[in-house]
Amino acid sequence: MKVIGLTGGIGMGKSTAAKQFRRAHIPMFDADAEVHRLQARGGAAVAAIDAAFPGTIRDGAVDRSLLRAKLIAEPAGWRVLEQIIHPLVRAARRAFLARCRRQGVRIAVLDIPLLFETGPNPDIDLTMVVSTSTANQTSRLRKRGRMTEVEIAAIIARQMPDSEKRRRADLVIRTGLSRRHAQARIARLIQELRR
Repeated sequence: MKVIGLTGGIGMGKSTAAKQFRRAHIPMFDADAEVHRLQARGGAAVAAIDAAFPGTIRDGAVDRSLLRAKLIAEPAGWRVLEQIIHPLVRAARRAFLARCRRQGVRIAVLDIPLLFETGPNPDIDLTMVVSTSTANQTSRLRKRGRMTEVEIAAIIARQMPDSEKRRRADLVIRTGLSRRHAQARIARLIQELRR
């Protein structure tokens, strides 16, 4: 089985790339979706986050905006949050890959925003980074309307620089040229992997 590690900074176009793999019926593990499940009502991370970050739980689930505000105010909290979340996400990822292998899947995608930041990934055969200019990135984040300028700057500053992600990647997909250009590049990759 070929395993693709899909990554890219916030607002770089990773979700659009992921949709294309899904449309091609390629199984995908979405680390962000897993984090949302872990932080939802009844999620495996809720109690630990409540203990580490009091006041961030509403109606039995993590209030992400309250948690983000605490982390921006006290950046040292990121490491605590990562120690709670990362092992749970890794376990879910291992279970996903095991299911894929049992089912005889030929290609699987791991959509992991912090792919390079979270250490070695021996299961991955090919790393793919989506990338665009900083201006495009911040414009996309503003259009979402979910974060303030301060929050956008803090999140971007906390992530590995795009230039470093591109340097480490096996393949870079430029998403700032046009959606059609990026989609054509991903379609060619899917065809190559299926051969």
